[in-house]
Amino acid sequence: MSARRTGARLPVGLVRLAELSLLCLRAGPRMYLGLLATALATSLLPLGAVWSTKRVIDAIASGQPAGALVWWSVLLVAVALVGAVEPHLSVLLDAELVRRVDRHVQRRLGEKVVSFAGLSRFENPDFLDGLRMATLATGSVLTPATTGLFSVVRSFLTLVSLLCALFVLSPVMAVVLVVAAVPALMAQALLSRQHIGMALALSPTNRRYVFYKALMTDVRAAKEVRLFGLGSFLQTRLLGALDRIHDGERRFEWRVARVQAALGLLGGVVAGAGLIWAVRAAAAGRFTAGDVSAFVAAVGGAQAALAALVGGIAGMHQALLMFGHHQHVMGLPDDLPARVDAVRPSSAPSRIEVRDVWFRYHDDHPWVLRGTSMTIPAGGTVALVGLNGAGKSTLIKLLCRFYDPTRGAILWDGVDIRDLPVDELRERIGVLFQDFMTYDLSVAENIGLGDLPALHDRRRVERAAHDAGIHEHIATLPRDYDTLLSRTFQPDDDDDEAGVLLSGGQWQRLALARTLMRGNRDLLILDEPTAGLDAEAEQWLHRRLARHRAGRTSLLVSHRLSAVREADTIVVLAAGRVVEQGTHAQLMTTGGRYANLFTLQAGGYRTTDAETETEVVRAAEPY
Repeated sequence: MSARRTGARLPVGLVRLAELSLLCLRAGPRMYLGLLATALATSLLPLGAVWSTKRVIDAIASGQPAGALVWWSVLLVAVALVGAVEPHLSVLLDAELVRRVDRHVQRRLGEKVVSFAGLSRFENPDFLDGLRMATLATGSVLTPATTGLFSVVRSFLTLVSLLCALFVLSPVMAVVLVVAAVPALMAQALLSRQHIGMALALSPTNRRYVFYKALMTDVRAAKEVRLFGLGSFLQTRLLGALDRIHDGERRFEWRVARVQAALGLLGGVVAGAGLIWAVRAAAAGRFTAGDVSAFVAAVGGAQAALAALVGGIAGMHQALLMFGHHQHVMGLPDDLPARVDAVRPSSAPSRIEVRDVWFRYHDDHPWVLRGTSMTIPAGGTVALVGLNGAGKSTLIKLLCRFYDPTRGAILWDGVDIRDLPVDELRERIGVLFQDFMTYDLSVAENIGLGDLPALHDRRRVERAAHDAGIHEHIATLPRDYDTLLSRTFQPDDDDDEAGVLLSGGQWQRLALARTLMRGNRDLLILDEPTAGLDAEAEQWLHRRLARHRAGRTSLLVSHRLSAVREADTIVVLAAGRVVEQGTHAQLMTTGGRYANLFTLQAGGYRTTDAETETEVVRAAEPY
């Protein structure tokens, strides 16, 4: 089967046009049908104008009484009035349909993107390029294939009617006009494909341009940009990307100009030859003055209709290619397919077992986890420690099922989590990620997002803030929990003073409060929950969290080993493998990697420089 055919043996373009037409009908049925009606009603206006003009001129030239001119004059005036009013009505209907289609398309695409349960697609450059093209397929971009369809229908009907009138006057000229349209149609279709191809080829460069532009304007990057003097460096990168984009666009535009010039010359030759023929026919007595007028108007109108038809079809083709990117994303399967026979998580306290898990992000990438095995007992606290790159954050992603293990399994109360509905699994988990988000929203919203059904439950929001130790600071803000945490946007009442920025430690407490909104979940995962806090705040918060974790199945990740010594079990991860596990006392007695790292950290507070250097060397020795 051809790649350009569907299972029903229909061209892909027709299938996409049908899909887009149905989408328009769902998005704005009244506007869509209204535009179709106006297109059909106005398609015959040029023929009415041409023939009425011919009859009026012939009547005048032949000296007929004024009464014979009335009806044709009335028809000519009616045509003019309808032609004057219709464009304004069409503009209104067109604009409203574009808005509705835009909203419908954006809603569909947004729902599809957030429906991907995993993260693998968002780390795939090809998917991101396709997604960018899909996001560009908005209502206005799709216009040539939505409301533009009616223009094509109008142009086609107008062309047919004028060719019929022209055929009566000169069959040869009618055929010549049709034949001359073939290269124009082929050229425009080719240019449309090349335009989409250029846009797709430039998509990676466009994404880099957006990245550099965002860096130069992002308040979070502003400090390093200025301190490290990165402005000119980023500006050079940005302008380099912009130059590559402009070079690609410029080459394509020159190609378009050459093709359009050639097509324009061809049309001019055809029209000029026709005019010369009509004048000679009139001189020979074969044409009346009205015939010449009708011939010239018909040729000009037919050429205009042909140009509009060819341009409309080319624009429709280009819009359908863009819509194809939208449909491609809409048709992608979930990267973490759901099991048909999925089971429900048990309601009992949760026991998590990581059983011989191997994982790498891509087949050509190194292993991140290598046969990792560990157990988080129901109601117990396990601490996960290790150097950077040991695989701790990756293991958390697997526990949340953002990815599936390459080999091995993760069991939730004895059930492989791949057999559980992913939404229900995540509903049972509360997580504070090390790279937590900072939302340009109010304080209450930043916290309440942790449990959307309780977003407006101020008592629960304040309780979570209390548990995270951030409530007292929030009370000092201009509008306490309603304070906007951003200088990017103004609040609704345009009181710019109401927007504030938090410190890194304050943001971390706020993110922790967001996690604690889900504090009654079966599994609580805290990844470096105090990394941005001072020593006093860290000790206070760890004591508070220890009470909060009591009786809950918990996983605690921290580089500060003093924060994990009270855990029921400490698991030491190195190069993707579990190299040690036990209680703090057991691991200190063993004298292995954990003991060395703990001694190294403690030595920073109580030893001399020479002793610290010795501990650093010892801790760095391979195991």
